[in-house]
Amino acid sequence: MDSLKALIKRYQLGSLLLLTLLLVVVLPLTLDIFRLNLVGKYLCYAFVAVGLVMVWGYGGVLSLGQGVFFGLGGYAMAMFLKLEASDPESTKIQSTPGIPDFMDWNQITSLPAFWVPFKSLPLALLAVVLVPMALAWLISFAMFKRRVGGVYFAIITQAVALICTVLIIGQQGYTGGVNGMTDLKTMLGWDTRTDSAKYILYFLSAGLLIASILLCMWIQKSKLGTLLLAMRDKEDRVRFSGYDVAMFKVFVFCLAAALSAIGGAMFTLQVGFMSPSFVGIVPSIEMVIFAAVGGRMSLVGAVYGALLVNFGKTYFSETAPDLWLFLMAALFIGVVLAFPNGLAGLYESHIKPWIARRLAARKAGATPRTPAAPTPPAPPASPMSGSAPPAAPAQA
Repeated sequence: MDSLKALIKRYQLGSLLLLTLLLVVVLPLTLDIFRLNLVGKYLCYAFVAVGLVMVWGYGGVLSLGQGVFFGLGGYAMAMFLKLEASDPESTKIQSTPGIPDFMDWNQITSLPAFWVPFKSLPLALLAVVLVPMALAWLISFAMFKRRVGGVYFAIITQAVALICTVLIIGQQGYTGGVNGMTDLKTMLGWDTRTDSAKYILYFLSAGLLIASILLCMWIQKSKLGTLLLAMRDKEDRVRFSGYDVAMFKVFVFCLAAALSAIGGAMFTLQVGFMSPSFVGIVPSIEMVIFAAVGGRMSLVGAVYGALLVNFGKTYFSETAPDLWLFLMAALFIGVVLAFPNGLAGLYESHIKPWIARRLAARKAGATPRTPAAPTPPAPPASPMSGSAPPAAPAQA
C-alpha cells in the first residue's frame, strides 16, 4: 500500500485518477448516448492537446499544423472503412464495381496502388501511426537540423497544413475531394452506428487517452523529460553539453504527431466520415487553443481544456447560433487573460491551496485537546545520593 502511495505521489497520478473516474464512471452514468458520443468526439481532440503539451510545453516547439497529422490518421482509417463499404455487391450499380464511389464518379477504373494496403486492417492501423510520423520526421529533421525554430517553424507548419488541404481537395478522384470520405458504417462487418458500438468506441477512446497520458508522464519523469525542459529553457547550454538537440526535437514532434493521428483514427470511427476541414489552418489553431486553455504544461489539464472548449462550441452553437463564434472567442480570451497558465495553473494557484487549508483545518478541529498533566514536585535529595545538599541561606 505504501509503495502504491509512493508511486502515485512520484508520478502525480492523483489528477489522472480523478480524470479516469470522470471519464469511465461519472459521464457514462449521467449522460445519454447522444451526449456521450459527443464527449467521445471531444476526447479525440484531447489526443492532439496531449501531444501539444509534450511538443510545446516541454519541448518548446509551437506547431500550428497538428491538424495535418490528425487528418492523416483519420484518412488512413477512413480508407480501410471505405474499401470495406465498397465491396462489389454494394457497388454493383457503378460502372466499375469494387472501388469507392468518388473514384467511379471521377472515371477512375481501377483501385490505385497506394490504396491496396488499406484492404488489411493491421496494415491500416500501422499506417495510422507510421504515415503521420514519417511526415513529421521529414519536416522536423529538415528544419531542426538547420536550427529553424520559434515563430519560423510555426509558420512552416501552417504552410504544410495549407498545402495538405489543397492537395486533398485537388485530388478528388483519390481522396474524395472537399466532401471527404463519407458513409463509413462498418468495420470488419461490425456496425459502428449502434448504441452498443458507440459505448465501446467511447471506452476505447478513453482507455487509449489514459494510456497516452501515462506514456507521456513516464517520459516527463525520465531523463529525456529533464533534457526536454532544459532544452526548452537553455537550448545552447544543452547543445554545448554534447547532446543532439535537433534529434530531441524530432523525437517529441514525431510523438505528438503519432498521438494526433490516433485521435484522428478514433474520430473517424466514432463520427463515420473524414474530410479536409479537419486538416487546415483553422482546426490546427483550435487544437492549440485546447492546450492553452487547459495549460500547456499539464497533460491532464489539456484534456479538460479540450472538453471545455468543445463543450462551449457545442453549447453556444445550440443556444446562440448567430453569436457562438464571438462567445467562443470571448471564452478563450477571458481564460487566457485571467489564467495565463490555463486551468492547470488555476488549480495550482487557487484550488489546491484552498483544499490544503480546508484539510488542515479539518484535521486540527478533529484532534482532541487533552489538558496538560500537572508536573509532580521533585523528591528531596537523599543523603546517600551523590548530589550535593542544598545550600544554606546566607546570614544577614
